[in-house]
Amino acid sequence: MLDNETLRTIAARRSIRLFTDREVSDETVHAVLTAANQAPSAHNEQSWRFIVLRGDKKMELARLTTERAADFPKPSSSLLRMAARSITSAPIVVAVVNTGNLIARGEKLFKLDISEARDFFRTMEIQSSAAAVQNLLLAATSLGLGSVWLGILFLIKEDVRRFLGEPEGEFMAVIPLGYTERTIKGPNKVPAQEVTRHLA
Repeated sequence: MLDNETLRTIAARRSIRLFTDREVSDETVHAVLTAANQAPSAHNEQSWRFIVLRGDKKMELARLTTERAADFPKPSSSLLRMAARSITSAPIVVAVVNTGNLIARGEKLFKLDISEARDFFRTMEIQSSAAAVQNLLLAATSLGLGSVWLGILFLIKEDVRRFLGEPEGEFMAVIPLGYTERTIKGPNKVPAQEVTRHLA
């Protein structure tokens, strides 16, 4: 890989699930969220919202996740309980929610009938928020933080959205953030050339 700071950060990113009790400063949180907010978004709608959870609210989310885990078979229930432990362990948790703004404005923006194109607008919101989450993860890594995208919580997305107090839209991600004492080896990736086709 070329000797490039951005590429080194991408290569260094790991999914970290357990954290120390060292606090994350407001300045660092702001830097990470600013990076997330710089992500590309469809028609620059920025149809995302970042919700920062600490203290009691963070622990309530962990309890909700543990309680709902009982409603699912293994391995889903085990993964939800593992996610709850990560939420508990981290000093700070960032939730990302799609606002639904693009879906609401899509008909006017694209001159398409909403009944025919809702899935198109929803997909673009998901793509935009996913880009924001990736920016967040990479910014966290570059600042010495560990992080993990708890995708399993999508199984209880409506519960999470209501818990977060979001009246509309769709929950996208919960990301615990914090410092870790351990450096972990990442998973082995299939080489890029094995998943790439070139057409000319």
